[in-house]
Amino acid sequence: MIRFYSKPGPELVIPLALINGGMLISFAYDRNWSGIAVIIAVSAFIVHMFLTTWYQLEGSVLRVKCSFFINQTIDIGSIRSVTQTRNPLGAPATSLDRLEIRYNRFDFVLVSPKDKAGFIRELLKVNPAIEIKLKG
Repeated sequence: MIRFYSKPGPELVIPLALINGGMLISFAYDRNWSGIAVIIAVSAFIVHMFLTTWYQLEGSVLRVKCSFFINQTIDIGSIRSVTQTRNPLGAPATSLDRLEIRYNRFDFVLVSPKDKAGFIRELLKVNPAIEIKLKG
């Protein structure tokens, strides 16, 4: 069993931090204690999601996990291609530096492992027929 954690990207972290920080300062200035509590709760939840987004390879199965929202299993033998992308669609990925995994006939998932090369290498050990499309 090998686990790859999602790579936090500045293009997601910085805007979230600025928005939440700005709202927190505004609520503190207005002494809006319920607003402060909501922002702290939302920020804690975002941090939780960033810390619990990972991709695990166990035998011939890839498990994609994002907090309690996503717990998806993919047969590595069904993976057709892995393509580097910056697709902004909602996904179990904490960065826009992503890999698009196409599997079965029409299915895909976007992931952002910290160690992309190691992740791809482990997928290829199980299924060497996967087509890899990385940008220079």
